[in-house]
Amino acid sequence: MLQFVSRDRETPPKRDPGARRRDFGEIYQRYAEESAAAQASRCSQCGVPFCSNHCPLGNDIPDWLKLVAEDRLEEAYAVSSATNNMPEVCGRICPQDRLCEGACVIEQSGHGTVTIGAVEQYITETAWEEGWIKPIVPAHERPQSVGIIGAGPAGLAAAEELRRQGVQVTVYDRYDRVGGLLVYGIPSFKLEKHVISRRADYLEKSGVTFALNFEVGRDATLGELRAKHDAVMIATGVYKARELICPGAGNEGVVAALDYLTASNRKGLGDAVASFDDGSLDAAGKRVVVIGGGDTAMDCVRTAVRQGAKSVTCMYRRDRENMPGSAREVANAEEEGVVFQWLAAPKAVAGDAAKASGVRAARMELGEADESGRRAPVEVAGADFDLEADLVIKALGFEPEDLPTLFGEKDLPVTARGTIKVDPLTMESRVPGVYAAGDIVRGASLVVWGIRDGRVAAEAIIKKFDTQHIRPIAAE
Repeated sequence: MLQFVSRDRETPPKRDPGARRRDFGEIYQRYAEESAAAQASRCSQCGVPFCSNHCPLGNDIPDWLKLVAEDRLEEAYAVSSATNNMPEVCGRICPQDRLCEGACVIEQSGHGTVTIGAVEQYITETAWEEGWIKPIVPAHERPQSVGIIGAGPAGLAAAEELRRQGVQVTVYDRYDRVGGLLVYGIPSFKLEKHVISRRADYLEKSGVTFALNFEVGRDATLGELRAKHDAVMIATGVYKARELICPGAGNEGVVAALDYLTASNRKGLGDAVASFDDGSLDAAGKRVVVIGGGDTAMDCVRTAVRQGAKSVTCMYRRDRENMPGSAREVANAEEEGVVFQWLAAPKAVAGDAAKASGVRAARMELGEADESGRRAPVEVAGADFDLEADLVIKALGFEPEDLPTLFGEKDLPVTARGTIKVDPLTMESRVPGVYAAGDIVRGASLVVWGIRDGRVAAEAIIKKFDTQHIRPIAAE
C-alpha cells in the first residue's frame, strides 16, 4: 500500500472518441489484473477514511482496496458486496468525483485520487466470471411476504436483503423488463444491459418473484397489495418530467428526455419502437438542443451523437462549475463533439405547432445565492441569441406522479413536492406496513442513494417481523 508517492493515477483505457461515437458500447475498458492491483495499492489506508464517509452506503473502501492489492479478490468481493447490492452498477455510473473519489485524502494532497469506481467494477466483474456470486439460499424460509412496487435500484436492493432473511418477495413493475431506469433511462455506453439482466437472473434464482407489465392502480390497488402481503414497499422512482415553460414548448419536435432515452434503449434491446422508426425520437441528421445540466442531459446529448445528429448543443442556465451533472460526463460529451452553451436559458421555441426550428435563448449571469445556497441565474438584458434546432429535448428533471390517486390510497402521506413522507430511520410511512425508498422519497437522486434506502427499509421490515414472533416455515 501507500504507493501513491511513486505511482501515478491511471484510469482504465478509454475508447477513442471517434470510435465510440459510432456505437453504444461502454466507453471504458476493464482494468487488466495488474493495473487494478497497482491502482488499489495507491490507497493511503487512512485512519479516518473520508472515501467511506462520503459514500451513501458507507462502503469499506480501504479494506477492499487493500485486498485487491494483495490479490485476494474473492475476499475483496465479499467485503464490497456486504454493503452494496450492485457494486458493478455503482462502479460504472456513480459520480465518484462528487462522492468517494472526491473525498480521497491523496486527491486533496495533490497526488490524484485512487480510481475507486473502476476497481469496484473490476472486483465484481471478476466475481461474476469466477462464479463466486451464488444464488441466495436462506438459512430458513419465513411465512411473511413483502410486495415491492418498482424493480429499480431501491426495489432490487430491498428484495435481495429480504430474501437473505427468508422473506417471500414479489416485485411488481410496470415495465416488461427488470431494472427500471437502469434499463430504460441510462444508455448502454454507460451501463450495458446485460449487467442488469444478469442481476435480475440472480435474484430470480434466489427466489424473488417478478410480476412485470403490472401497474398498480390498473391491475391492483395499493390496498389490494396490502391485503396480499405482510408489508409493501413503494420504490417507483419519479417519472413525471418537469415542463419547459415558454412559448412554443408544445411544438412538434420538443420531447421529454425520458421518452427520448427510453425509445433509444428499447431500440437497442431489439424492440419495435414506432416513435423512433417514424423519426420523432431519432436524432439522425438533426440539429439537437438539449436543455438541462444534469446527468440525464448528458445521457441525451451523448445518445444524440451516437444516433448521427448533425449537431448537438447542451444549454444550461448556470456555468460549468455549478452544473449538477458529473464533471466526468461533461468531459466525455465534449470529447464526442457536444457543444455547451453555459449561462443560457430558453425563452422560446421557434417554428410552429407542426415543427420546431430553433430555440431563442437568454444569456444569463450568476447573481446572489438562493435558498439552496447556489448562486441564482439572472438574465442579461439585451443579450438574447438563437440556436437552430430540429429536435429540442427537455432534460429539466423529474417529479413524482400523484401516487395517492394513482394507487387508490388517499391516506398515503405525501409532501408538498409529491414525494412520500416516511420515517427516515425506518422508511415506513404513516400507513401501517407501507414503506417507501429511493427517488419516490428523495426526489430525483442517485442510484447509490436508492440502494441505501432499499437496504434501510428491508432491515426495518425484518425487525418488525422479528417482533411478531412468527415461527419460520422450516429451519435447519
